[in-house]
Amino acid sequence: MTLRRGEKPPISIQEHMAIDVCPGPIKPIKQISDYFPPAARAPPAAPPAEPPRRPRRDHRDDDEEEDEEEDEDEAPRPLGASGATPAPAPAKCPEEPVDPEGYESDDCTALGTLDFSLLYDQENNALHCTISKAKGLKPMDHNGLADPYVKLHLLPGASKANKLRTKTLRNTLNPTWNETLTYYGITDEDMIRKTLRISVCDEDKFRHNEFIGETRIPLKKLKPNQTKSFSICLEKQLPMDKTEDKSLEERGRILISLKYSSQKQGLLVGIVRCAHLAAMDANGYSDPYVKTYLKPDEDKKSKHKTAVKKKTLNPEFNEEFCYEIKHGDLAKKTLEVTVWDYDIGKSNDFIGGVVLGINAKGERLKHWFDCLKNKDKKIERWHTLTNELPGAVLSD
Repeated sequence: MTLRRGEKPPISIQEHMAIDVCPGPIKPIKQISDYFPPAARAPPAAPPAEPPRRPRRDHRDDDEEEDEEEDEDEAPRPLGASGATPAPAPAKCPEEPVDPEGYESDDCTALGTLDFSLLYDQENNALHCTISKAKGLKPMDHNGLADPYVKLHLLPGASKANKLRTKTLRNTLNPTWNETLTYYGITDEDMIRKTLRISVCDEDKFRHNEFIGETRIPLKKLKPNQTKSFSICLEKQLPMDKTEDKSLEERGRILISLKYSSQKQGLLVGIVRCAHLAAMDANGYSDPYVKTYLKPDEDKKSKHKTAVKKKTLNPEFNEEFCYEIKHGDLAKKTLEVTVWDYDIGKSNDFIGGVVLGINAKGERLKHWFDCLKNKDKKIERWHTLTNELPGAVLSD
């Protein structure tokens, strides 16, 4: 085979195979062989050498993070005060009332907590409510604070008639009041069926006052003459119970004293005061006065009337009337006491009434008999006014 000048001799197949097999100077063959390393080679040792180092470092970091998390978890446990250690769920419940800040996602702690105490003075028929302080109230104003006050209601009953409230404290979420509000005319029967509603509100000068939260305490939880303290999380506004019997709707309380005077040969009836009267006027108040009758009254001369007290639902009268009658005839008599709202230019409004006598029941009957049994002894009792008065004419 002849070659021209400048031409290279062709490579035979044997030479080509020899080049492919030869591991010598041909670099591309080495790069291809790297994808299929021989079993005898130990380059894989490098990769495992690096991974063990990395996981060791990562494992140490995880341990440190777990220790920190355990410390964080263990820190609040003493606040639980309930001994519930198995699961995190029960541990959260006892933490809510003792949380100092109260800013959790839970509705209860988000509204704040309220500290107060209640005392039922059985001898004087009074319920003393001491409002101490609140913590972590929900911010209601643009400055992130609130102007809180506390108001009380007795349920069931007219809200305006038995509302009591504390003073307003400005720009605070942790107010301290230390005020005692007192309900008079509270009977043992009230303590069984009444509930005290305590609401915390934010006062606003230019808009309606805003509701923050409330709590309700059934009075049957209290023991006579024993102070009970509470520290309770506030709740959202609860619906009002409108299932009351309107025919026996309470219209307030009246404190009456009875005494048969041997010296005057007559029955002394004292109208001391009223409490929580129903509001009859558009301004949310009444102008109350009291009338008394000793029936049957054939001569229609037994009517007595107190002075009018302007714009109040808790009037004090301290007036006494005398009915000349023999002691033996009292058992046949009935004392009717009615409370009215005085109006100018139109008929007066009936607020409520009560009947004492041998046909009465409960405390009304007991009061009457105690008067008959104990001459010359003044006996005072609180009585509930209702909007139904048998035998009375509801006009003045």
